[in-house]
Amino acid sequence: MRDVASTAGVSLKTVSRVVNEEPGVRADTAARVEAAIALLGFARNDLARSLRHGRAGALGLVIEDVANPFYSVIARSVEDAAHAHGHILITGSCEEDPERERQLVRRLLRRWVDALLIVPAGDDHRYLLAEMGTGTPVVFLDRPPRGVDTDTVLLDNMGGARAGVEHLLAQGHRLIAFVGDPPALYTAGERLAGYRAALAAAGAGGDDDLVRASHDAASAEQAVRDLLALPADRRPTALFCANNRNTVGALRGLRDARRPVALVGFDDFELADMLPVPVTVVRHSPEDMGRLAAEVAYARLAGEDELPRRHVLGCQLVPRGSGEVAP
Repeated sequence: MRDVASTAGVSLKTVSRVVNEEPGVRADTAARVEAAIALLGFARNDLARSLRHGRAGALGLVIEDVANPFYSVIARSVEDAAHAHGHILITGSCEEDPERERQLVRRLLRRWVDALLIVPAGDDHRYLLAEMGTGTPVVFLDRPPRGVDTDTVLLDNMGGARAGVEHLLAQGHRLIAFVGDPPALYTAGERLAGYRAALAAAGAGGDDDLVRASHDAASAEQAVRDLLALPADRRPTALFCANNRNTVGALRGLRDARRPVALVGFDDFELADMLPVPVTVVRHSPEDMGRLAAEVAYARLAGEDELPRRHVLGCQLVPRGSGEVAP
């Protein structure tokens, strides 16, 4: 910087203002500084600057799987917010592995990220207490933390699932199957509870043989094929699929069905509205989830010290055709 200041004939403070895009520098002076920077090949040392100012200029994000469209949209939304603040985003996928979650969090903290956003895999987050005690903002997305009290952004999983199943009941269905992640997973457990609540309220009972656990498209496809092979008096006439991967697998499993089967899926997905029978979904906004989580983190960084809050985003039923098939 001293060489730039000498070449441009200005003070170190003026160079600093130009480099950091601060106001108070005349246009012709800024042009001389920028010409000197180009001539000398000067580049700001952000690492040294972060050590001086106590900020890394980065957010850390731990998600389940960046290949899942739901989480990739969240990541992009958080990245947009970070970019707007002049920061970068460092992202890692924990793949539903609690130990991998902890390792990713530790690595991000070693890189001195300013705030952490986490979609948790584990069921004990007390390992974060020390870091939270030093003032690092931590925001949980999609699933709540366990063992710590911190900001959280969730979906109305139970209400959304209940609305989807009530829609199938309104079409006259009574044998409605559930295909979703194992209920030990928070979101799956909430959606299963919404499914059961809708059936109970309608007096449709609940046959546990129609509840099938599936974590990916391949196992969902097999689950649907098994359901369609049940005896006629127990065979479902409708399916409620608890996430986008299960819905995709279910569609594959329905290809060879002898009779039309109604389908409602939780999560919208690409081309769902372009299929021969467009898919009825319970839609929500992962963009809003990522944006709100980032806003909460930046508010904490700006000094907001209110008690941790739980934000719950609503869901919307979108009828398109597959959920309106009669029994």
